[in-house]
This record gives sequence, C-alpha cells and structure tokens, in this order.
Amino acid sequence: MRTKQTIAVIGATDKMGSAIAKSLSVGNYRLLLYAKDLNTCKQLAAEILSKHLLADAEAMDCSMHASWEADMIIIAAPDSEYKEISVKIREVATQKIVISMADPLLETYNGTITAPENTAPEDLQQLLPHSKVVKAVIDNKRAEVFIAGNDQDAVEMAREMMSVAGYHPILAKNLFIQL
Repeated sequence: MRTKQTIAVIGATDKMGSAIAKSLSVGNYRLLLYAKDLNTCKQLAAEILSKHLLADAEAMDCSMHASWEADMIIIAAPDSEYKEISVKIREVATQKIVISMADPLLETYNGTITAPENTAPEDLQQLLPHSKVVKAVIDNKRAEVFIAGNDQDAVEMAREMMSVAGYHPILAKNLFIQL
C-alpha cells in the first residue's frame, strides 16, 4: 500500500474546491481544507467524515499552515486571489506540486468563466518559481480533467490524483498553452 499523501485544498468551500475535496476523500489522502470562513470549512470536513468513515479531512485556519504540511497543494480559489495566496504559501510551497484549478468551464460547456487570454497558472508559476505548477481544468459534464504542466512527474501525480477522484485525465504537453 502506498504512503498516505497530504493534500491542501485552498478555497475548499468554493464550488470547485468542495467538489474536489469530496471526490478525493475516497482516496488514501489526508485532506487539509482551507477557506476564508473557518466555520464553513469545518462543516465541509464534518460532511466528508460523515460520508466516508475512512476519510481523513481537517479544516485549517491558515493557508500557509495547510500548505506547509501538504505534499501537494490544490488552489481552487478564484484566480483573482492567486497572487494573495501565493504570497502566503511561497515559503512552504518550494518543490511541491501546486495544482491550479483556474479557468473552470461554464455550465453551458461552451467556454470558460475567465477570458481565454487569462493565464492564472502561468502567472502562478512565476509567483511560485520553485514549485511545480500543474493546470487542471475539469469538465464535469464528461467527467474529464485536462492536465498540463512542465514537470512530468508533477503531471503524473496530478493525473493519478484526479483518476482517484473519479475523473478521466487528458494530458496536454506543457503548462504554457491554452487548453
């Protein structure tokens, strides 16, 4: 059996963060959930623990502490918050995989919420130059996730994690392309 990995989910109570945290709770992961509203985050952790008896989920009151303990960091907050988040976690995110859940698809599945020229994951890589940033865009309609990154090992870890969460991963060549 593989060693339990710890995953920080920053923006855990946002729609995407909550969905990915719930999906990952079935895997062999320790989930450290962070959101600005600690009470809502505690409710999410309690919901996860009540539905999955073997789940390991804990609400955290600080994004930096959650990230410090994590092997991987998922940022599911709005991309407008990436700069603020990166400042808080920069010191503890060195050499860690940071998964950007930016550019979610519209509910109509005919575009993205952010403009196509938006490059939140690319900006995040510049803000966290010593981290391994991976971009993940989920298409819930098809249960697919498009994954791109410049570090092949990080992309593979993200692929494996998203597969455990129940998504069909589709790999792109590198981070600096639009999906």
